[in-house]
Amino acid sequence: MAKHDLDLNYLDPNYEPVVNHSENTPFHQVLAARMQRRSVMKGTVGAALASVMGLGLAGCGGDSSSDTTGTSSDAGTDTDAANTELGFKAIPVSTANQAVVPEGYSAQAFLPWGTPITGSYPAYRPDGTNTGADQEQQVGMHHDGMHFFPIDLKAGGNSSTEGLLVMNHEYINQGALHANGATYVEGMRPSDEVRKEIAAHGVSVVHIKQDANGTWDIVFGSPFNRRITGGTEMEIRGPARGYHKLFTKFSPNGNRTRGTLNNCSMGPTPWGTYLAAEENWHGYFRTSAEVRPREQVRHGVDSTSRYDWELADNQADGYVRFDVTPGAGTATDDYRNEANTYGYMVEIDPFNPESTPQKRTALGRFGHEGVIFAPVKEGEPVVCYSGDDSRFEYIYKFVSSKPYYAATAGGYLLDEGTLYVARFNDDGTGEWLPLDLADADFAAKVSAATGTTVGAIAFEGFENQADVLVNTRLAADIAGATPMDRPEWGAVDPNSGEVYFTLTNNTKRTEEQTDAANPIANNENGHIIRWMESGNDHAAVSFEWDIFVFAGLKGTETVVDGEAVVTLDDDNIFNSPDGLWFDYNGRLWIQTDGSDAAPYQNNMMLAANPETREIKRFFVGPVGCEVTGVVTTPDVKTMFVNIQHPDGNWPDSSDPRPRDATVIVTRDDGGVIGA
Repeated sequence: MAKHDLDLNYLDPNYEPVVNHSENTPFHQVLAARMQRRSVMKGTVGAALASVMGLGLAGCGGDSSSDTTGTSSDAGTDTDAANTELGFKAIPVSTANQAVVPEGYSAQAFLPWGTPITGSYPAYRPDGTNTGADQEQQVGMHHDGMHFFPIDLKAGGNSSTEGLLVMNHEYINQGALHANGATYVEGMRPSDEVRKEIAAHGVSVVHIKQDANGTWDIVFGSPFNRRITGGTEMEIRGPARGYHKLFTKFSPNGNRTRGTLNNCSMGPTPWGTYLAAEENWHGYFRTSAEVRPREQVRHGVDSTSRYDWELADNQADGYVRFDVTPGAGTATDDYRNEANTYGYMVEIDPFNPESTPQKRTALGRFGHEGVIFAPVKEGEPVVCYSGDDSRFEYIYKFVSSKPYYAATAGGYLLDEGTLYVARFNDDGTGEWLPLDLADADFAAKVSAATGTTVGAIAFEGFENQADVLVNTRLAADIAGATPMDRPEWGAVDPNSGEVYFTLTNNTKRTEEQTDAANPIANNENGHIIRWMESGNDHAAVSFEWDIFVFAGLKGTETVVDGEAVVTLDDDNIFNSPDGLWFDYNGRLWIQTDGSDAAPYQNNMMLAANPETREIKRFFVGPVGCEVTGVVTTPDVKTMFVNIQHPDGNWPDSSDPRPRDATVIVTRDDGGVIGA
């Protein structure tokens, strides 16, 4: 995530090349005189003044309609929805190799990588000798986004003592995963190492329960316990299903694929399923073709792959598919199109362990960080948002063509609709630009671009809407969207309806490339943007926006109308905001994945009051980690926080291998987290 904003070697699992060369410049009059309000970022040492836009959003929220229904993430909560005050004492930055929480709270590691959860329950081996078959039955590596589904959710309940904890596993640490790291024999990799690495990716579904003493544990033997991996068979759904650019040897009709990879954040649906995002999937594939199709160019698929899975020594079909070099035959004879079956949101039903995961192509193909649903209303469309986590990429919104009805709602609602991309205007307004060939304006732009070079791509039009969606980034270039500073997690305020997105950082943005929504050249620290849809209607095609907070050093200010509404101090300095989540009361939780050097030290999680913009540091992770993924039980009395890629021997100091894990946070008095 944030690590791939650094200038690292391509083989680094988090490296993301800049592949948007469209040079979109949607802001023509930055800081125009017609601006009614301004936000200004001010910093101390090393931070330049940057003036930015923004119709301030405080107080512009409308009343919620009485028929609004919360998504599965807030259904049935019995907490006070208006209480967003921060009732804990902020903690200082930390360099300790442990999870640090405020006074009056406790933290305990839970479900570390390698924990057996299904099948024959093979025990974790600290020497790294677990097999690929073992890993397919164990919790995966590099925990990321997650959600807690109450066990009685489908019956309309809201249990806070038993449920399904579903989590993503973004990528792997080969050195820890194997006894001696990744190995090669005469240029080939042992096939069981490759099997194990594929199995360490994906998603874990874990049935957990709290006992009378407040201790959480796995419900062993539960039929809900499940692993979805980089090898699990999946169905292609939506407009790209059956499209010839998805034809492969495995699925000659383009209806199926295998696996989901680099799953970062997620999104619980209003009907109680889980969407896992496929983010930096491009690096798992390689090609030796001299001329690459635009579907690969715009995402950075090139001549090297991240883990060399295509070099498995048994050359099994499930491994060679990661080499997308065209053969002498047709697309159904090889895997030239395999990469086109990745880059989607993947729907998983945690309550139906026999179900086949579905890749929802109507939501677009790009580097999905996650997805966040707006509150649903009976008889109205479903709306969800997703960020494309790469420098100079975009923020998207999907609006279903079919209305939501709770009694019949399901994944079919995500198969038909309109995908939009955001343009942030300099005066604090914004527009949603449809990526739909049936829209006259978009069709005209496509026609005008045909025969020209768009970025690095010689553009010759789109065959159909499926082609638009497989090439979502290219379509957004043509539409004229605003290139952002790495849009990552989003969150919708359950009280006001405002939508928030983290813009993690972008050290590649030059002074000439700054604009109102991305005002900082060499943006090392990032910021959080938010907007209110017109009429507080999430299906609207226009919005008003401002910047909620600039991250940075002590003294960094976010100024509105000449007044500092946020001034960072020792209680809340942070950099590279990444994870973002509103709890069921409306407190905003901000997680970081950036510099772990002074003055910030270990990565952290902060809580924010969206009404007052008060921000306090609540949690600091162990050495070298990213703090990512957060959710609570419906009563907000148990919080789950994921720790990814710790450097040291954490959480068990006697274990020679660092293990990603979930941290359970509770209040010692049994009260509401953050209150």
